[in-house]
Amino acid sequence: MMKNMKESHQANFLYELFTCAVSSVHPSSCLKEHLPKGQIEGRNIILSAGKAAAAMAKVTVETMAGKIEGLVVTRHGHLTPDMPTCLEVVEAGHPIPDTMSRAVAPRMMALAESATETDRIIMLVSGGASALLSAPVTGITFSDKQRVTKFLLHSGATISEINCVRKHLSRIKGGRLARAAAPAEVHSFLISDVPGDVPSDIASGPTVGDETCLADAENVLNKYCWHGDGSILSALKNPANESLFPGDPLLEKCHTKIVARAGDALLTASEVARENGWQPVILGDDLEGIADLVGREHAALAKTYKEKGGRWAIISGGEMTVEVKNPNGKGGRNLEYLTGLAIGLDGEKKISALACDTDGIDGTEDVAGAVINDDFMEKCRDAGVSPAEFLAQNNTYGLFERLGGFVKTGPTLTNVNDFRVILIGG
Repeated sequence: MMKNMKESHQANFLYELFTCAVSSVHPSSCLKEHLPKGQIEGRNIILSAGKAAAAMAKVTVETMAGKIEGLVVTRHGHLTPDMPTCLEVVEAGHPIPDTMSRAVAPRMMALAESATETDRIIMLVSGGASALLSAPVTGITFSDKQRVTKFLLHSGATISEINCVRKHLSRIKGGRLARAAAPAEVHSFLISDVPGDVPSDIASGPTVGDETCLADAENVLNKYCWHGDGSILSALKNPANESLFPGDPLLEKCHTKIVARAGDALLTASEVARENGWQPVILGDDLEGIADLVGREHAALAKTYKEKGGRWAIISGGEMTVEVKNPNGKGGRNLEYLTGLAIGLDGEKKISALACDTDGIDGTEDVAGAVINDDFMEKCRDAGVSPAEFLAQNNTYGLFERLGGFVKTGPTLTNVNDFRVILIGG
């Protein structure tokens, strides 16, 4: 729902576009048709991890026949009602791993190792699984993993860079879960939350080969000037911590399918926009960059389209980054994007926008994102507040808390990263 904002026709339509986009990539819409058909002699072992893990696992149990057991780990608060009793369900920490993340990872590995040639592993993966499954390599501690994860999240590193490091500091990621499951067949179904939809980047690829190597992970830490515990860099020089490369014989019985991605959500939104008289312009589903700076760039683009006349819907996905200057600030990348966009638009009339995370949580806050109308900067001036100052303090949550515009959905039980749309004209 939209909270603390004066509803307008455009604001309501922005929310409708977001809702349609999210619905199209929910496990109930995208997973069932891809699941294996027919029974097998042994067990169907469901291993599910991520923000959509509970919903994916429930759809799978309701669809497949035969013996089923399994383990599900999802973010705190991301359960779905009436989970099947044949599954064990665990809630753990995200984006920073917690003690449950550490406890559940070896149990998932053990269940994979228990599989025989007559069993079938059904691996269900969605964004968030990297943090939810934490199994540090020998030589580093769980606290080390927490520190390096927090450092990268605050450094402005891209999700692929963060996952490159994670894969080489983990006993479960980078194809290692597939190695544990051999000789069983492994069928992996992925909901992608990463720009480019590279399977090995989705949840750090527990069952797929990895194109990156130890040296790449070390280069990421050097790029962002990691000066933490030396045990991390030592681990990245240990050949025993190399991930499985594509083509490894241990991956021969692994089958991987992406069942939902950001592009699917954007396409759905563009179709709804067109049906309602807006000309859609899709900028791409893999946009990256500093959130508020990209917002300013999109403001300039929106003004260009306004000069053309007509009614336009500029739609984009991907994952922006936030440069954290104030660790105590509140507000995720979508709120920072919208603040940058509003500053760039500077009150330009007949332009409104929405930016939300499709999982329902922008960063670590209780909102999916927000909506801005063309009176946003006027509200700022009337309230005597400076959006730039809130950006400088990474406190955009506080800005929208004062001015209104929050979009609150709660956990959506899916995740294809961010969804942004700018409506022009009308």
